[in-house]
Amino acid sequence: MTTLGCNVNACSHNKDNCCCLSSIEVHGNSACKCDETCCGSFYEADSETAKNASESPKINLSISCEASNCVYNEDKKCSADHIDISGICAQDASETVCASFKCK
Repeated sequence: MTTLGCNVNACSHNKDNCCCLSSIEVHGNSACKCDETCCGSFYEADSETAKNASESPKINLSISCEASNCVYNEDKKCSADHIDISGICAQDASETVCASFKCK
């Protein structure tokens, strides 16, 4: 499993720069650079869907990856030891990126 750092503070799954989900999806099937990827599991936290304070951040996650051009993509699973999802001001999944993407 991969450790994940996430600075997407507007995501309802983010707590303490970690993700509370046990698995996430990275999108970007034809990506050649990190800004052509995004977190497919992003869900905007708003007044209706506030962050769940009872959720616990996960240290290790299973990461499904559609970024077939990434060196860490092994049969649609991320093989990196650690990745970072970025998007400090993101309000939508398209404003997030897998900052650890490396093109083959």
